[in-house]
Amino acid sequence: MEAERERAADGLVFEPVRTGEQIKEMTDLADEIWHEYFVTILSPDQIDYMVEKFQSAGAVKKQIADQGYQYYMLKLSGRLIGYTGIVEQPQEKRLFLSKLYLEKPFRGRGYASRTFEFLEELCRQKGLSAIWLTVNRFNDHTIRVYEKKGFVKVRTQAADIGNGYLMDDYIMEKHFS
Repeated sequence: MEAERERAADGLVFEPVRTGEQIKEMTDLADEIWHEYFVTILSPDQIDYMVEKFQSAGAVKKQIADQGYQYYMLKLSGRLIGYTGIVEQPQEKRLFLSKLYLEKPFRGRGYASRTFEFLEELCRQKGLSAIWLTVNRFNDHTIRVYEKKGFVKVRTQAADIGNGYLMDDYIMEKHFS
């Protein structure tokens, strides 16, 4: 597998995000997805705050430059359908899956599964043996998806993210060989 750019048999491409133009394209999609998906879990004000804090172009540039994040756009026949953000943690032999989002028409069609395959192969290439993530404790559908993919809940975590908002999450992890 070519870690830089992987094309699956179904035409799905994992394109590394490196340029300002790519960051803008991805964060525009992030804003759209967050406002569509999280309205049943979070208030509109909290969604706005979190998108600005974690998914704006400025935030993503800082994550890439200063925090070791890698982003990949998921493209199907040249069309951006989603994205994922990761941080390799070689000292712990694991990968932090920070973000995995798909546009609504592309959910439930196997693209999340393809992304997990891509990430697991990346882990194997890097000598990492686990993937961990955080997920909102009230995001029942996504929790079920992660469990179906072999992730288990390890603990809960509440984090003050500022502006009076709290992230109330499960930490989930999947080990593999």
